[in-house]
Amino acid sequence: MANADHGGRPAQALGATAVGTVQARVRVARLGLWLVAAILGVRQVAVVLSTPSGERLTDLETWVGPDGVLHVKGSLYDSTQFTGTPFGGLVLKPLTRAAEQALGWGWTFGTLLLVAALGLVAARALPQPVSRRTSLLAAPVAISLLMLSLPVRNTLYLGQTSIMPVLLVLLGCFAVRGERAGGVLIGLAAALQPTLLLFTPLLWFTGRRRAALSTGATFAASTVLGWAAMPHDSYTYWVHHMGGVGLGGRADDLANQSLHGALLRLGLTGPLEIALFLLLGAAVAVLALRRAVRYAHDGQLLLAVAITGCAAIVMSPTAWQHQLLWVLLAVVGQVGKRASDRYVWPVAVILMMTLPAKTMVPDKVIFHPLRADLILLAALATAAVVPFLSRTSPYWQTPIPTRYADPVPSRFRHIPLVQSLRRVITRPNLLFELLLIRVTYYAYAQIRLAAAGGSNSAGRVTAEEHGAEIHSIERALHIDIEYWANHAVVKVDWLRAFFDFYYESFHFGVPLAILGVLYWRRPVDYRWARSAIGFATVFALIGFWLYPLAPPRLIPGLGIIDTVNGPQDFTQPDYGTLTDLTNQYAAMPSLHFGWSLWCGLVILILAPKWWMKPLGLLHPLFTATAIVVTGNHWVLDAVGGAMAVGAGFGMTYLLQGPRARTVTAQAEAEAEKLSSDSPASVRDRTPS
Repeated sequence: MANADHGGRPAQALGATAVGTVQARVRVARLGLWLVAAILGVRQVAVVLSTPSGERLTDLETWVGPDGVLHVKGSLYDSTQFTGTPFGGLVLKPLTRAAEQALGWGWTFGTLLLVAALGLVAARALPQPVSRRTSLLAAPVAISLLMLSLPVRNTLYLGQTSIMPVLLVLLGCFAVRGERAGGVLIGLAAALQPTLLLFTPLLWFTGRRRAALSTGATFAASTVLGWAAMPHDSYTYWVHHMGGVGLGGRADDLANQSLHGALLRLGLTGPLEIALFLLLGAAVAVLALRRAVRYAHDGQLLLAVAITGCAAIVMSPTAWQHQLLWVLLAVVGQVGKRASDRYVWPVAVILMMTLPAKTMVPDKVIFHPLRADLILLAALATAAVVPFLSRTSPYWQTPIPTRYADPVPSRFRHIPLVQSLRRVITRPNLLFELLLIRVTYYAYAQIRLAAAGGSNSAGRVTAEEHGAEIHSIERALHIDIEYWANHAVVKVDWLRAFFDFYYESFHFGVPLAILGVLYWRRPVDYRWARSAIGFATVFALIGFWLYPLAPPRLIPGLGIIDTVNGPQDFTQPDYGTLTDLTNQYAAMPSLHFGWSLWCGLVILILAPKWWMKPLGLLHPLFTATAIVVTGNHWVLDAVGGAMAVGAGFGMTYLLQGPRARTVTAQAEAEAEKLSSDSPASVRDRTPS
């Protein structure tokens, strides 16, 4: 009876049932992930094959089409359309005789199979030890990420060969038996992309010297074959263009994410640029190889391969965006001592490799260099900067656990609705927060732009009809003060200038400043306030979508003066509709007032001094005045903004429960101190 539960069932049977339940859930999850991977693959193929023939597989057509580069009798490098090696041109030559339609279908499905093979090999190469659950789910997750990545999507759409070198290297390192066979595959990859010769010293210094010699011999044989078959092009590539370096020029534009392309974008040209490129590239290669050898000896060969591949991106004369899969492979590296930091690196890599650069970096002049070279910087950071954890580190298996505040009792039985969303005491990762804010704001801007729907003229008619409805309601409530307030302020120049400046300048600055102070001084309250403003913004987007509304300044005949933008020409049918910058008809609710009210409430609740609390309410007061007197919002728009903010705070309360008011500064300081302790000492402590 000692080994039976109260129902009379043996404990072993109960344990077996639990294990069986877990295994069943893993099987269901695995099946679901494979289904997702299959759907993504079918979708990518459908997108390519549904595109008109003149617009898809354009790079393949440029090479092997009737008028392609490989058909010309002169040099392959007479134009900027071909930047590969002579051996690559020699391999592609036979394809010029294939039928265009059959080649397109075969190329697309062949590329899809290569992506699946790449995902399977990468999943098998994960650093050990790996749990059975991870090993079962790794392959479909890897294939799904590859399908979503920009390099694979571009490869499928353009008809490129960039997946082949990556797959050859992974097969040579992880799949084939025998060092010589692996070296042959890596040598063929280097024949297509010469900078992949960086894998030769990696193989040598990690004890696979036969593979290193085989790699060098295969590369040399392939290059000699190219010289024998295409002597003029080989001389042009290897001598005249210095192994492809001289191929770089203005035609590279932003697509070339190598160090060479970045230097060209900075305005450097000629011998100075080439010398600087070779010097910096050599320095990156040496540093990356030292790191890669260290991680290979540590048992993280896939990470070592990713680091070496990223160094090859930096050193390559031309590293087009569809050739940047090495950065995605770096997602296997672990970064950070705290458990809460473990997701930052993989999330950042996945976002950079699946979303356009404009999504990640604001469209401001000061950020244009970062925006133009974002993937290059990611490759450079992977090769030389990011401090990946060693498997011998005490934090590899046991990171510093996340510290939570004691739950605050709620008046309601089922609050919080999500029990796992507990209040974290420690400060969140800054990089993750910046990524979250940027991606969220980009999504907000895109949804706001798409909120009008339909045609420009239809959107304008609907928005003006809604404006007439709002004006009628305000007249019935005797709060239609827009015309009077607007003309009263226009008569006073300094007052008009003040409210114009306030409307344009404080909308983003004040909320960001408050979030910054809370992040640094009050981490727990930062998470609470951030969630509230996030939910409020989501509710506002729903309002923009369901109820496009013209502001008073865009209502013909109302007589409102646009103090910010100047006189309006209402005879233009497209004026005031969707533009490249903002949706002029996203007036209900007013996020100008909503965000300012959020600022006031946060200051009112959290300010440590009594005199700070009423000062915080001045911001929503000034903002409400500014949005009305400048003609940008109705009075009821401010009411809608207040409702959105109230709903945001309410949703935060429903999901997470009451704010953790009992967390003191001492507890936060103790949590920060624990983040610098070893895992063993953390396990010996009891969370306060």
